[in-house]
Amino acid sequence: MTPYETMPFHLETERLVLRPWDESDAADFCGLLSERGDGTPTVEHIRTAITELLTATETTGIALLPVQRRAEGDFIGYCGLVIGRSTLEEPEIAYELFRHAHGRGYATEAAAAVLDAAVATGRKRLWSTVGAWNTPSLRVLEKLGFERDRVSTEANGEVVWLTRALT
Repeated sequence: MTPYETMPFHLETERLVLRPWDESDAADFCGLLSERGDGTPTVEHIRTAITELLTATETTGIALLPVQRRAEGDFIGYCGLVIGRSTLEEPEIAYELFRHAHGRGYATEAAAAVLDAAVATGRKRLWSTVGAWNTPSLRVLEKLGFERDRVSTEANGEVVWLTRALT
């Protein structure tokens, strides 16, 4: 039991809907992850991952949510709160969109909705960790008021740690 409110799991913006995962998201989620260039996970593996995400959400009260465009109804990625490299008290905001959805403000719009959801939980601070090479993602976080805290070096390169106070 955490001292925080449960994050809302249905978020809507002008152009987007963020909602809980469904098994039917598995194929789209596979496609998104395959864009990373590390190979394509099996749909069965992703169904298991979705089950694990839903179980973690029940335990933690925070969630990574699929992002759909409202008008088209298509899955374009995910956005939400995760423990990641941080803690349940000060979780990380995370997002990833299909390349075809980049450059249209969707990540900023989805992350702003998740930021509001994080404020509603009563948390005081969020983190984000982003590869130093990922300028577009760093720009999204800057627009949302995140500030650089430090840089660490990991196996896959430099990681920028950013933080934002919630008021």
